Amino acid sequence: MSGFKHLSINELIHMSSESSDIQIVDIRDAASFAAGHIEHAVNLNNENLAHFIADADMDKPLVVVCYHGMSSQSAASYLNEQGFDDIYSLDGGYSAWSLANS
Repeated sequence: MSGFKHLSINELIHMSSESSDIQIVDIRDAASFAAGHIEHAVNLNNENLAHFIADADMDKPLVVVCYHGMSSQSAASYLNEQGFDDIYSLDGGYSAWSLANS
């Protein structure tokens, strides 16, 4: 079992409108994150990973975003192993999100 679920852009939009409890982490590089990201997303990297895990609410849904929805799958699986139960990988990543929201 992978430990995470796939999430479409439409499902994320619906989830976000239903609840403000969603945590979003963006694992792209800092420059890409600075150029644009999903509102309220946190840029997650090796330097802040331990701090994020220590401070995050493991019971709230966590959505992992990357460039195209590939790297986020392994990151979501890793975060699931760290104790996050309700975890998602955003299909299509930030590129799909930005297309849908442009």
